[in-house]
Amino acid sequence: MDVSTPPDRLILDEAAPYLTGQSRAVVIDDVDGALTLGAAAAGVQDIRVHQDLVTGERSLDKHAAAADYARLPLGPELLACADVVLLRLPRSLDRLAEVAAVIAAHASPQVSVVTGGRIKHMTPTMNNVLRTVFDRVDVSHARQKSRVLIATGPRPADARRELAQWPRTERYDDLGLTVAAHGGVFAGTRIDIGTRFLVSQLDRFTHHGRVVDLACGNGTIGTWLAMRDRQLRVTATDRSATAVASASATARLNGVSDRITVTQANGLELQDNSSEARIVLNPPFHNDAAVSTDIARDLFTDAGRVLAPDGELWCVWNSHLRYRPLLERTVGPTRQIARNTKFTVTVSVRR
Repeated sequence: MDVSTPPDRLILDEAAPYLTGQSRAVVIDDVDGALTLGAAAAGVQDIRVHQDLVTGERSLDKHAAAADYARLPLGPELLACADVVLLRLPRSLDRLAEVAAVIAAHASPQVSVVTGGRIKHMTPTMNNVLRTVFDRVDVSHARQKSRVLIATGPRPADARRELAQWPRTERYDDLGLTVAAHGGVFAGTRIDIGTRFLVSQLDRFTHHGRVVDLACGNGTIGTWLAMRDRQLRVTATDRSATAVASASATARLNGVSDRITVTQANGLELQDNSSEARIVLNPPFHNDAAVSTDIARDLFTDAGRVLAPDGELWCVWNSHLRYRPLLERTVGPTRQIARNTKFTVTVSVRR
């Protein structure tokens, strides 16, 4: 089955001169395996891959099972001596900046970074981000509404200076909280307005000593709860490795890392049925560029499975999405706690 998209095919075509049996190739965020399979088909023996999403890892394993590759975290071991990097261009400029700096700091001086995407999602600023740590950025001709950028001439000293800025941090004196974020995590170092609205309602929250921060992002909610109650134990979980690193850093900066366990997982797959009394959630409503309720629906279903009888899901959501009937079906009786011009906070009780 061909799982490649026009950007994948263009990336592989532009990367063809760099892909040989002697190449040391790194593939980053290859969701469905097309880039990894393409590198293997070109004869590359040394293929290392990194996926931000745990769901992406599983999709890659499913579609690229025939390829021989090693999976590694984003860092020096992944990029050591790499002479070609295939990268699906991230939508986030911060994600591109951090990834580019990791590559430029640790890859071979002869590395060629071949990255591409849909033209409608690309901006000239992306070229400038790459030029921050690479001497040269070449732009391919457009094909099937896609384009490729090829970055060469890494500047390791500049890259190390860039990496020293990550994770970025921001202080919020009104909450007594410092937020940390790696490139690409939702909201960055900001506390988005939905999260802030939910936190404003959590003074009524009872926790029975333990709570799950589901889809934790930068870790704001779980860390704030742990700071408020020194007896509380928090499990924070997210499918994104970037979010997990960000939430871990936020907990550490605020002195509560000993009481917050941060794990990468697809929803609540690591939690047993009927095992938790309280879950808090600000569900994503975008799947890449598209507005989608699918992720929220899956998270609600997971919460319904994991909550113990009479357990509570505290959730904030954009009011226009009208999640209450869905919450009633997947979790249980749902009541409104608060509502403003944009957001609704609800509590759903597992029956």
